[in-house]
Amino acid sequence: MSKRILVADDALFMRATLKAILTGNGFEVVGEATNGQEAVELYQSLKPDGVTMDITMPVMDGISAVAKIKEIDPNARIMMVSAMGQKDMVLQAIQAGARDFLIKPFQPDNVVEKVNNLIAA
Repeated sequence: MSKRILVADDALFMRATLKAILTGNGFEVVGEATNGQEAVELYQSLKPDGVTMDITMPVMDGISAVAKIKEIDPNARIMMVSAMGQKDMVLQAIQAGARDFLIKPFQPDNVVEKVNNLIAA
């Protein structure tokens, strides 16, 4: 099974952390987006198996990006990545079409398990 992941986060440190965890566990990070608009464009061109999407980003936030990606591909597998205390935003993201969420700071094992579940769904 292919495990091609798009990582969307405006923080370089978070993208690097997720990429290290994912690539170290057999995933291929096919793209990195620094904002929601970029995430939508990269999703269209790369067609990844899954997306990790930060909620708070410039240009277009993660929730809007999820909604756009789901318009393009209703079967898109997207997992939100949020800081503690963003419960309302996580609920909005799920309503927009995200399948799961990951709370920062996260444990590598939890990331791997959730992304595996995401792309197996």
